[in-house]
Amino acid sequence: MWSFFARDPVKDFSYEILPETQEPSGIWTLHRGKRKTTGEPVSVFVFEVTAGAEDQTLLAKAAFKRMKTLRHPNILCYVDGLETEKCLYLVTEQVTPLAAHLKTQAERGGSGELEVSWGLHQILKALSFLVNDCHLLHNNLGVWSVFVDRAGEWKLGGLDHVTAMGDPSPSPSPSPSQRKVSPDLDKYDPPEGLNSSGKTAGEKWSADVWRLGCLIWEVFNGTLPHASSLRSLGKIPKQLVPHYCELVGANPKARPDPARFLQNCRSPGGFLSNSFVESNLFMEEIQIKDPSEKQKFFQELSENLDSFPEDFCRHKVLPQLLTAFEFGNAGAVVLTPLFKVGKFLTAEEYQQKIIPVIVKMFSSTDRAMRIRLLQQMEQFIQYLNEAAVNSQIFPHVVHGFTDTNPAIREQTVKSMLLLAPKLNEANLNQELMRHFARLQARDDQGPIRCNTTVCLGKIAPYLNTGTRQRVLISAFSRATKDPFPASRAAGGPRLRRHAQLLQHGRERGPRAAQPLHPHYGPRQERARPVI
Repeated sequence: MWSFFARDPVKDFSYEILPETQEPSGIWTLHRGKRKTTGEPVSVFVFEVTAGAEDQTLLAKAAFKRMKTLRHPNILCYVDGLETEKCLYLVTEQVTPLAAHLKTQAERGGSGELEVSWGLHQILKALSFLVNDCHLLHNNLGVWSVFVDRAGEWKLGGLDHVTAMGDPSPSPSPSPSQRKVSPDLDKYDPPEGLNSSGKTAGEKWSADVWRLGCLIWEVFNGTLPHASSLRSLGKIPKQLVPHYCELVGANPKARPDPARFLQNCRSPGGFLSNSFVESNLFMEEIQIKDPSEKQKFFQELSENLDSFPEDFCRHKVLPQLLTAFEFGNAGAVVLTPLFKVGKFLTAEEYQQKIIPVIVKMFSSTDRAMRIRLLQQMEQFIQYLNEAAVNSQIFPHVVHGFTDTNPAIREQTVKSMLLLAPKLNEANLNQELMRHFARLQARDDQGPIRCNTTVCLGKIAPYLNTGTRQRVLISAFSRATKDPFPASRAAGGPRLRRHAQLLQHGRERGPRAAQPLHPHYGPRQERARPVI
């Protein structure tokens, strides 16, 4: 019984804290962690209770409570927590401090303005939520209180000093306990301080938006040397300069509240008015958009993806594309952006996230979907295993051989160049040969009959010996009598070549990547209707 009461609660905690990864975050220490049961990565903020630091303990407990009760997409997401006599453990979504993120991005060439514009948009939304909806003051805004998730989304944290606007004298400056942790925070204080009655000069939010100006300065220019440096614009973009100057103006009553500042920056030509911000805002409300709006969005998204950050594409755009296909009936329009995002994935990620969707897409009766899949098969064929090809994909693809649409029949024939190496004995030597024989003999489109002949020559090395002996001479002989000139041109050389090979009892190795007819090189195949 006594052992039950003496048990260490940390051992029963659902999350494992990784001790080798830690860095200070105000009064907290930030660790990486993971959920014990699933391995899901998280961040763990740890505060150690020490004697003589009662003020900091009160701040940590206040932040712990705020994190549990404040829920907003742009505020650091509380996952779990544990409070013991020795420590407070605050578990959140996996994040990186903004300062560390900016440093990493600088080593890669710097954060793009698109990424920063959306990040600032998110912090403004979070600050506006606190000030205008919750009637709270943050009192601790700075680069140290902003975190970045794996998708590149910025999250507002550092809630240790949050106070209600109704408090008798909410201080606009960091408390003495905070100064002990970061004694150089004086440079972020607004110049007005407190008035003679001990209250904040100007509007309630004046100090918070002043520090927002300091945050903007540091995002573009690095660490602020001293308060007077705010007058030097440095690398702050021109579209943002007039609005930034409002934040760090000497008159606290003239500083805009966060919502108005956001609105000003979203005006036409403003720093927060661009395709990246618009795409993000659309995705936040995609569930309530009309089907026509979604179609237009996904069509335009494909063109914009090249300029979007890679992490954003992998962790935010991809889930939206998969959801849009799975539940939103988006159809073929999601394929082009889906394959673009797929280029950012590892082979394992591609197998887990995209291949199941592709397999499901092949069963679609949507002709636009089917032809788009066939046209872009080269982008994903390497990730398809033979079992999936033979049992889940090929049975649907073969319906294209008998489709009434000539374009689908033609693309189905061409796709066999990629699928043939993965087909089993029955599908390759029996089912496929049966369809090829029918196309060659009966299809009313000359180019399709020609393509069938060319394709048959290319996949010949994958056929078994019996099929080669039984099918090839007959098929190429039939092609030499075809009324379509290109079919005759394709059949003659192949007939002579394979007759010679069979006569000498030998076959050459696989040449699926190289056409057998000299007039149909790889470049011409993409430009002409004939393979």
